[in-house]
Amino acid sequence: MQFSSLEGEHRYADLVRVADRTIVGLDFDGTLAPIVDDPTKAHIHPDAADALTELAPQVAAIAVITGRPARQALDLGGLEELGDAIQAAGKELHLYGQYGNERWTSSHRRIVSPRPPRGLATFERDLPRTLRLAGASDAYVEDKGLAVAVHTRRLPDPQDAFERLLPPLRDLAGRHGMVIEPGRNVIEVRSPGAHKGMVVEKLAAELGALGFLFAGDDLGDLEAFEAVVELEKQGLAALRVCSASEEQSALLPLSDVVVKGPAGVVDFLRRLRLDILQGSEPG
Repeated sequence: MQFSSLEGEHRYADLVRVADRTIVGLDFDGTLAPIVDDPTKAHIHPDAADALTELAPQVAAIAVITGRPARQALDLGGLEELGDAIQAAGKELHLYGQYGNERWTSSHRRIVSPRPPRGLATFERDLPRTLRLAGASDAYVEDKGLAVAVHTRRLPDPQDAFERLLPPLRDLAGRHGMVIEPGRNVIEVRSPGAHKGMVVEKLAAELGALGFLFAGDDLGDLEAFEAVVELEKQGLAALRVCSASEEQSALLPLSDVVVKGPAGVVDFLRRLRLDILQGSEPG
């Protein structure tokens, strides 16, 4: 792992000192699971579950905060089994799906979810024409139940298609009372209001946290990073970890720690556990 600055090292050390009252929050795609062409096959890193299970007894709680539907994250991440292991350690795994619209915990095994937004059905009705006019009819459209994601990764020039689609999808979403969430060769359309930053604030308040760590990789994690900054202003120990890639660099200037993808996240979690157990500062 690499600290972005001396301040980042100090924030890490502060977090280690209040680890037992710290929430460890993580994005899913690009952070716990690699980005793949088929989003239905984005399984969690093979060592991530063990790293989180080992870390859980040292912190207040583990939270996975994702734009994916909660059911998908549970299945692709093996999170129900991970929740069993964390629960056995006397701690809890929290899962927030669809940017906080869905919630599941290892102690209450039911996904709590609202109804689909009113504008979603009419947006989906108009979407094929918008894709056709943008020359992207073959884009993969993922129906998430509460949102729609348009993936350009499978197209001949994914980045060019992404840039062509961004303006018309933003306009179409606005006409139906929806908002867009750009990502790594994906544009998600969902209802306004919920975002990962709100989850960070809610969890910190509910659990009486003294520290909050959030690891993410993409623009969809920006609000979570900003919420962590606000928590620091309120006196909490706060750390922002970027799971870096060649595709996306928006979070780099905002990060305290930079690692290389999900494998780097796993290594970071193991390093954090050792430093907590040793009560040591980074050296």
